[in-house]
Amino acid sequence: MTNTMFDVCIIGAGPAGLSLAKLLSGQGRTIAILERQPLTAIEKPAFDGREIALTQHSMSLLSEMGVVPHFKKDEYAALNAATVLNGHSKYSLDFAPPPSSNKGLGFMVSNHAIRRGLYEEVKHLADVTLITDVELQSIDNHTDHIQITTKSSQPIKSRLLVAADSRFSATRKQIGIGAKMTDFGRSMLVCRMSHAQPHRDTAYEIFDIGQTLALLPLAGDCSSVVITLPTPEIEALLALDATDFTHAMEQRLKYKFGAMELVSDRFAYPLVAVYADCFIADRFALIGDAAVGMHPVTAHGFNLGLLGAETLANQIAKVSDAGAKKALVKFEQQHKRATLPLYLGSNAIAKLYADDRMPARVVRSAGLRAANLLKPMKRKVVSRLMNA
Repeated sequence: MTNTMFDVCIIGAGPAGLSLAKLLSGQGRTIAILERQPLTAIEKPAFDGREIALTQHSMSLLSEMGVVPHFKKDEYAALNAATVLNGHSKYSLDFAPPPSSNKGLGFMVSNHAIRRGLYEEVKHLADVTLITDVELQSIDNHTDHIQITTKSSQPIKSRLLVAADSRFSATRKQIGIGAKMTDFGRSMLVCRMSHAQPHRDTAYEIFDIGQTLALLPLAGDCSSVVITLPTPEIEALLALDATDFTHAMEQRLKYKFGAMELVSDRFAYPLVAVYADCFIADRFALIGDAAVGMHPVTAHGFNLGLLGAETLANQIAKVSDAGAKKALVKFEQQHKRATLPLYLGSNAIAKLYADDRMPARVVRSAGLRAANLLKPMKRKVVSRLMNA
């Protein structure tokens, strides 16, 4: 592969990168995906504990892309309602689709299932080349292309380079784009647990004193349990055996879901939100977590990643040169409008509900009651949950 020229080169074969490749396919362009991991990790992604809350729009787009038929029955479930609880109060803020709608809020789908389904749709595309086990060394910008030098192949040239390689994107740093990072000083532990009480296709977000808990409905009487705590406390929970961990979670949930059982491995992730200073540079764009890495409290991370890929693909389709500045500028404008309010709002909610001081507890309790009374605001939130 000597001095190969592509129209679009995507760094990262995660969900955002694979989605962009699939959406660009058929535009009459050549597309490359460069990935550090070996091919086996892309072909058969391992379960990582993360369950993704997909909006109706995201699920429809994945269906149009041919991804949904690859999901197994136990890898997705309906998400028809959401309930927010504050501390020991029994008062709740409830979200559900309007009575006139025949759809739920969305769907819960396992992260590894999305990755596998996207790969299955991309792997046979004649206009997409997947190059794995590759590590970038340098990126050089030229007038009509970007040249990527790697450790394992000849230089690769591309009209447009797109970074989709994580919220800690090395590619973003090499290009010289900074990012605002908010480290919440906490970690989240995720796992699957079965429980005696049915979830009724409802997601529960519980902002308790000293902890945040979420139960996300999966197939059967099983939920994805997400607990957010200071990192040392998460490490202590990880160190417990399955029986002691189950008892600890039952107690933390105040036995709301009855007897529970751990049915998967446990995984921990640090909570760091990221928003890039800009989403574009000359012949360069950021999508996915490399552009916007969300706090999971509003469950919009993947939806915004998919939206970014869709927006970029739509703008590229309007120009002959994939790296044309006018297409990139329009992409950035649209994606910032779609993401910045959600990013700032999610961070504000996360900080408020992690604050256990009495003034904050009073404010969030009053906020829940006010939100229930403000019907137009609730309708707007539901619309965002379904269509973002």
